Amino acid sequence: MPLVAGVDTSTQSCKIVVRDADSGALVRSGSAKHPDGTEIHPDRWWDAFREAARDADGLDDVAAIAVGGQQHGLVALDAEGRVVREALLWNDTRSAPAAEDLVTELGDGDRATGAQRWADATGSVLVASLTITKLRWLRDAEPENAARVAAVALPHDWLSWRIAGYGPADDSPLGPDFGALFTDRSDASGTGYYDAEAPGDDDGTTGAYRRDLLRLAFDRDDVALPRILAPSASGGIAHPSVAGADVDGGALLGPGTGDNAGAALGLGMQPGDIAISLGTSGVVSAVAPRRTADGSGAINGFADATGNALMLAVTLNAARVLDAARSVLGAGFDELSDLALAAPAGADGLVLVPYLEGERTPNRPDATGTLHGIRLATSTREHLARAYVEGMLCGLADGLDALRAQDVPVERVLLIGGAAQSPAVQTVATQVFGLPISIPEPGEYVADGAARQAAWVLAAAASRGAQAPAWSAAVATTLEADPRPEVREQYAAVRDLV
Repeated sequence: MPLVAGVDTSTQSCKIVVRDADSGALVRSGSAKHPDGTEIHPDRWWDAFREAARDADGLDDVAAIAVGGQQHGLVALDAEGRVVREALLWNDTRSAPAAEDLVTELGDGDRATGAQRWADATGSVLVASLTITKLRWLRDAEPENAARVAAVALPHDWLSWRIAGYGPADDSPLGPDFGALFTDRSDASGTGYYDAEAPGDDDGTTGAYRRDLLRLAFDRDDVALPRILAPSASGGIAHPSVAGADVDGGALLGPGTGDNAGAALGLGMQPGDIAISLGTSGVVSAVAPRRTADGSGAINGFADATGNALMLAVTLNAARVLDAARSVLGAGFDELSDLALAAPAGADGLVLVPYLEGERTPNRPDATGTLHGIRLATSTREHLARAYVEGMLCGLADGLDALRAQDVPVERVLLIGGAAQSPAVQTVATQVFGLPISIPEPGEYVADGAARQAAWVLAAAASRGAQAPAWSAAVATTLEADPRPEVREQYAAVRDLV
C-alpha cells in the first residue's frame, strides 16, 4: 500500500494528510499553527511543517509528497539563500498604490488600456495581492533590500525547496542552489509575471514567464525564478536529513499547487463546477478549458493543477466576517447561526457591506465596512447576525455573476471551507445564490489535492502518461434553491456607496 503526503501551507496553519495512493483513503494527519499577520518570516512555515509532520507521526513511509500553498506571497532570497525580509502575504495591501502605478504604466498613462493589457498578458488586472506589485513596493520602499534579491519564490515553492534539502549554506545540507527551485503553472499564474497561455517547453505544457513585466516592476529581470513543471512531473526528492520531519529521503516531490488549484484537484472539479470557498479569503472558482482576460479585474484567469484554466473571483473578507460578528455579539459559532436564522431574509433592510480589511474584488484596498439600514427595529442581535452572514455571501454572489458575464458555465455549486458547515450560511447561500448548493464532506481540500497530485506523480514515474487517480470528495448533502432576490437587491443598492 504506497502512501503519499499532501501539505497545505496556508495563511493560518500547516496541515498534512497521509493517504493511500490508490484509493485516497486517509491514513493519518497532522497540523501546526502559523503566526498571525500579513508579513511572516518563511522560517515559521518551515517550523510549522516539521511540527505538523511530527503530529502526523512522521513522513518516513510516504513515497511522494506535494505541497499546496497560499498564493502570491513574496519570498525574496539573497545570493546565499537567506530570506531578504519577512514574506509579504497575499492579504498585505501596502502595495495597492504600486498595483495602480503598474496598471497605468502598461497603458501608457491610461488605466483602462493598461488594465486590459495586463489581463491579456497574464489573465489578471493587478491588485495588491499579486506578487509583482510587492516587488514594485520593495523596489521603492526598501531599495537596499531590493538590491540584495537574487531569487524570488512563492510560499509553496520555498517550502518544497527546503524539503528537498536546499536553503542557506549553514542551515541546509545542499545549500542555496536556485536551479533546484520549482513550481507549477497554477501558482506561477498568480505572480503577475507569467502567461499561462504562452508557448511552453517540450513537455507539452503551455506557459512562460514574462520577464519584460518583471523588469517593468522591479527594474531587473536577472533574478532566479522557479522552474515550471508539468502537472505530474517530479521536482526532485525529499532529503533524508530534513530535521525533525522524519521524511524518507527517497520520496518524490510533486510540483505542488496554489491553494485554490489544490482545492479544485482535491474536489475533483471539472468544467461546469463552481466552488465557493469560505476561508480566510472568499473564493469563487471555476475550471475551464482556457483562461479569461477580464479587463474589469473582477475575474482572475489563472491556471489549474491539471492543464486547464482556473477562473477566480476573490474577496478578502469571508470567514473572518463571521469571526467579527461573533466578537461583536459575544456569540459562539452555533449561537451566531441560531441568531441569524431567527431573523428574516434581508434582515428587515439591515445591510452589511463587509469590507472589514479593505477589499480585493472589487478593488478597494482602503475601504472600510459599512452598516446600512439601522433602525430601532433592526438593532437586535438577530438582525446583526443575519446582516453579517448575508453581506459575506452577497460579496461572493457578485463574483459568481462576474463568472457568468465571462461565459463560464455554471452547472454545479460546491460550498466548502470551515464556515460552510454553519446551518445559517447554508440556508442563506440557497437564498443569495438562488441555486442548489452541494456541500461536500468536511475535509482539508488543499492538502487532499496536494496528496492526489503526489499520487499522480508517483503513478507517472512508474508509467509515462498515467492520469491522476480518480479520487473525489463525497457530497454530504445538496440543498434546494430558495431564491430571495430582495437580499441581493438591497445589497447592490448600498455596495457602491463605499
